Amino acid sequence: MLSIAIDMDETIADPIKKAREWYYRDYGKTFTTEELHGKTLTDILPPEHKDKIKEYLHTPGFFRDLEIFPHAQEVIAALNKKYKVYIVSAAMEFPTSLRDKYDWLQEFFPFLNWRQYCFCGDKSIVNADFMIDDLVRNFENFKGKPLLYTGHHNIHIEGYERILNWEDAAVKLL
Repeated sequence: MLSIAIDMDETIADPIKKAREWYYRDYGKTFTTEELHGKTLTDILPPEHKDKIKEYLHTPGFFRDLEIFPHAQEVIAALNKKYKVYIVSAAMEFPTSLRDKYDWLQEFFPFLNWRQYCFCGDKSIVNADFMIDDLVRNFENFKGKPLLYTGHHNIHIEGYERILNWEDAAVKLL
């Protein structure tokens, strides 16, 4: 059975939507999809707020109730029947996220078990046949087939096969 590693943040869970909501709560400013096109949220913040997003991401509980990208649950459930599925997150970047991410996976992906979670600091340790991720830096030492999950921040990156959304993932991988 082939294996597939799937990133969490900005691939199956939406931390950017929550960060935008918190920023609106704190500063009354929202950012449009057009403003984010080809950029990270931090890229478009005023200089005096550049560290605000990291502050949000380090807040205990931030990752616990993130929204799920449409169709992620059912497609990953189907992938789990065809592949050895692993959820791989560089969670050590935000240590307070570890429990949140574990509990989130338990709630929203009950068909996966804890042995299918890999919380790490560097994804170069990942050894799978495929990896779906939104950050190309995670493909640098990856020996399998990288699949770039399309996000606002990576829209201009070329040279990778893309996964446009979870319906597209189903077409390509099931």
